[in-house]
Amino acid sequence: MQDTIVWISGATEGLGLGLARNVPYANARVINLSRRQHPAYETVRFDLAEPATWQTVADHFQNELRGFKGTRAIFIHNAYMAAAQGYVGEGDPDIYRKAVIANAAAPLVLGDAFVRACRPGYESGLVMITSAAARVPWEGDAVYCAAKAAAEHWVRVVRRERKRRGTGPWVVAIRPGFVDTPAVHASINIDPGQWPLAPFVKKALEAGKAFDIDTAARNIWNALPPDPEKSVLLFGEMVTYE
Repeated sequence: MQDTIVWISGATEGLGLGLARNVPYANARVINLSRRQHPAYETVRFDLAEPATWQTVADHFQNELRGFKGTRAIFIHNAYMAAAQGYVGEGDPDIYRKAVIANAAAPLVLGDAFVRACRPGYESGLVMITSAAARVPWEGDAVYCAAKAAAEHWVRVVRRERKRRGTGPWVVAIRPGFVDTPAVHASINIDPGQWPLAPFVKKALEAGKAFDIDTAARNIWNALPPDPEKSVLLFGEMVTYE
């Protein structure tokens, strides 16, 4: 049995992949939670936008941690559903509905499942990857902004609950800063009439203001476990516009 087990949602590409390949613990068991099988990492397949699949992840947490004898277990929720940018009331309602489920509901349900599965006797930790969108009202990103704000406030509450209970896991939200990912590159082609941030993101990419995925991942790992009194950790500059 490995001494460390790490679950990362969305480890097939982008920041999730960076987090997976920069895990700092020797011989850690790294598990990708995703719709797609990763060629190099053990994968539990599920879909953020399909609640019926979430129990697969919850069951995996329970089965692996029920008799866990290692030193640490960490879950990093990084995945989100892209392709939902656009003004409220103007886009595809089915995509909008799926984005709400995937980006607002799924993180809280999966976080709850991990907390339930953790046992005393080893370090356990839960990381929610959030964004400056949690406090900046980006037009065309209402669901994403609201979902990240919700995740951060959930972390604030749960961190206090765990402190009162005196048991793990530690819980923290992390805004990783501007990260160069496939999703970011795809976003610059969105009609600015639906997502006004697109030209600003393109300009920031061209100016080299984005972290590469490995640097962003190492920033995150170097900050863990977090200061027990901090709910949100911040990295990098914000991409914004007026």
